[in-house]
Parts: sequence; structure tokens; C-alpha cells
Amino acid sequence: MSDQNWREHKQSFLAASLAPAGWTLLFFIVPMAIVWAYSFGRNAGLTEIDISGTLDNYKRATEWLYLSIFAKSLVVAALVTLICLVIGFPVAMAITFASEKWRPWLLLGIMLPFWTNLLIRTYALMMLLGTQGYANKGLGALWGGASWLKTLVGLEPLPTWEPVQLLFNNFAVVFGLVYVHLPFMVLPLYSALDRLDRSLIEASLDLGAGHFRTIMRIVVPLAMPGIFAGVMITLIPALGAYLTPDLMGGTDSQMIANVIERQFKRANDWPFGAALSFILIYAMFALIALQGLRKKPVGT
Repeated sequence: MSDQNWREHKQSFLAASLAPAGWTLLFFIVPMAIVWAYSFGRNAGLTEIDISGTLDNYKRATEWLYLSIFAKSLVVAALVTLICLVIGFPVAMAITFASEKWRPWLLLGIMLPFWTNLLIRTYALMMLLGTQGYANKGLGALWGGASWLKTLVGLEPLPTWEPVQLLFNNFAVVFGLVYVHLPFMVLPLYSALDRLDRSLIEASLDLGAGHFRTIMRIVVPLAMPGIFAGVMITLIPALGAYLTPDLMGGTDSQMIANVIERQFKRANDWPFGAALSFILIYAMFALIALQGLRKKPVGT
């Protein structure tokens, strides 16, 4: 829309934007502002909060216990993002170079988990990884087969199979978060790869570059906007993940979102929970700002 058209239709634009702006203000900005105000208060009773402007909640959040949980949450989120990138990039490339017949079906397979409630998917994953789940049953069958082969050649059989503890530990948390967030990485990557000029790839191969070198020198640099978008879309939700660590993690596998939940529900310390929440939000804003600085041209 040109500047002239904007001036001519300014009232129409403002009228159209009034409803979404009001909705955002009423149901997002105002509730977030209330929580932010709580972070500068203290409990004055069982249900009353005195907003006095104190910084004690933020000072308490800098204690080593909470800083270590923040750091662990960031490490877990970064690891989850890295695994999603390593898995998601080949998947996105496979979808991009698939035939027109199969591409919609492959995309449907990526988006299909969004049609199922996260809680149901998490419980299904727990059934898969449990001591009596299909993963342990498969490993037990392989163990029994190896034991049978040893007896077949006259060797002592293997000891009795003991199920592997695949749940309620850090492995389960990382595995569950990768399972949940992988589509968030694949879709931006596919969007970026689908816009690539394939003639550049063909030219690279014709000039003698191998497939791996072509991917690293041609495909990856051109797909960098999609990579950064996928990293941000995956990292931020993984950093604030609550349900997966709560159900699949043990006592040593809790993340910062679980600590925040306990402050609001169990400890009834809303001011401190609000402070932790906004420290997490500030960290996410910092990540988004870093991405914005990356896009800013040099010298501007």
C-alpha cells in the first residue's frame, strides 16, 4: 500500500485494528502488567499482596539455587534445540526435494502431532519409555536373542534382562522435549529451503563439489534465515517448558518453569513466582534482541 493510499484509508485501517488491539490490551498486556507489578510486592496475608516496590524477590532469584536451575534450563533448551536442528535439517531437505505427490503428505506427517493434545502425547511417550513399555520390551527381545545365540554356539547365556530406566531422568526430559519441539524446527527450515534457487545447487555439483560440500557451502548459508527462525522458535518454548519436565523428569530434572509453578500453586508466594517469571521473560527478550541485532546491517 502506497503512502497516498494509507492516508486515504487511515480511518478504515484504524477501525479494523481496533478490535485486535483491544483484545491484546485486555487479555495480554493488562494481565502481564498485573503479574509484573506483583514481582515488586510481598505477601501481606493469605490472599493479599502488598505491592511496595521492593526488589527482594529479584534479589532472592539471584541466589545460587535458582541461578543453577536457570542455567540448567538454558543448557537443556540449547541441547534440545541442537538435536532438533541436527534431525530437522535433513528432514526438511527430504521434504523439499520430495516429489509433488509426496510433499503434502510429508508435511501433514510433520504437522499431525499438533492435532493431538500435548498431555495425551506426553502420556503416550511415557508408556513407550516405561519399564514395561515397548522400548524396554524391544531391548529385552534383542537381549534374549543375543543370549540365545550365545547358547547356540556353546557359550554361557547372558544374565537375566533388567529393564532400563528411561523415565524420570534428564534423558527422558531431553527426549520428550525433542519429541514435542521437532516440528517447530522442521517447518521454518522447510520454508527457507523451499525458496532456494536449485540451479545454484546443480551448478555446485556440476563444478565438482560433493554433496556434503554443496550443503555446507551453498544450502546452509542460503537457509540461514530459516535456521535462525527455527532455533528461536524451538529454544524459547523449550526454555519455558513445564509439562514435559514435570511428568517425565525426576527430582533432579526439574526446569525453571516447574519452580515457578510451585511458587504459585504450592508455596503461595506469588510475588517471587512473578519475579522468576519475568526474569525468564527478560531472558527470552534478550534472545530475540540478539536475533534482531544479527539481522541489522553493519554500520547502521
